[in-house]
Amino acid sequence: QVQLVESGGGLVQAGGSLRLSCAASGSIVSANAMAWYRLAPGKQRELVAEITRRGNTGYADSVKGRFTISRDNAKNTVYLQMNSLKPEDTAVYYCNAVMPDWPGELHYWGQGTQVTVSS
Repeated sequence: QVQLVESGGGLVQAGGSLRLSCAASGSIVSANAMAWYRLAPGKQRELVAEITRRGNTGYADSVKGRFTISRDNAKNTVYLQMNSLKPEDTAVYYCNAVMPDWPGELHYWGQGTQVTVSS
């Protein structure tokens, strides 16, 4: 079982930057993928960014060119660098781990961290 703890959220002005961290209790080396999702009031949960075991990354169109996901397997930590933040980035951000569990996979979630971008 994997426990995920996010940190790094806060209040920032539009145009500013934040770096979110997701620390895992266990090894993430075997994770099929690690991802960041966000949930804003009145909106559906959105996949923001993901990084596969091989290091391939993918981003939502709304954050391409502004956000960067990375992972440090030695520290069992995943990061989300967020630059040029906009008020519409305001949401609770959740870390997600997709772990293999033959024949399928299991999803683990953190408790979330609030990001608020003021205009």
